[in-house]
Amino acid sequence: MKPSPSPPERRRPTAEDRAIFDTTVRRYRDLHFNAIGIKVLPGEHYVSQSAEEMIVTILGSCVAACIRDPAARVGGMNHFMLPESQTGEWGKASSSMRYGNFAMERLINDILKLGGRRSHLEIKVFGGANVLSNGATIGHKNAEFIEAYLKAEGLPIAARHLYGDHPRRIHYFPSTGKVSLLELRRAKDLEGVSIEQDYRDTLKKAPVAGSIELFE
Repeated sequence: MKPSPSPPERRRPTAEDRAIFDTTVRRYRDLHFNAIGIKVLPGEHYVSQSAEEMIVTILGSCVAACIRDPAARVGGMNHFMLPESQTGEWGKASSSMRYGNFAMERLINDILKLGGRRSHLEIKVFGGANVLSNGATIGHKNAEFIEAYLKAEGLPIAARHLYGDHPRRIHYFPSTGKVSLLELRRAKDLEGVSIEQDYRDTLKKAPVAGSIELFE
């Protein structure tokens, strides 16, 4: 297992963290952070220009990229997992690579459309834990992909907290780039990432997304 640098900020669990992640409420007022929370689920991304918005997700095997242009004050987050190929491998299969590329490029292009510049992007990546008890390394394959993709695109990583064995709850503030990270270590917290299991099953049935090109 590869070592992970310390996250931008670590904190103690709050009462809101201990609550089950409610996937029916996508936008809410977070009194702890005094912000409008936007929940991002697997296969989604969200871009914001509002200083009042905070993007929130829970990551198990999936990975999330938090990307912004500090000068343009626009940023967003995605949450994705590579689909499993018929051979059981991630990343090496062209369809899997195409899906990962699509997820990253869609987020970056939406930021650029709102005035961001590729040369200004600040990128932080999280997730890719091996949370399954059957020994599968799904999470680490996703983490390896996000690192390899950004290296190939010449996009430096400003901060990362990848690999490991525990789910993570991420709070991201696009206007400032601040990230608050909480590792979920209790057995009941795995309920919050069960939606990723359902998402993984849909990837086996759904067609792989097409490819797009990054804007300059």
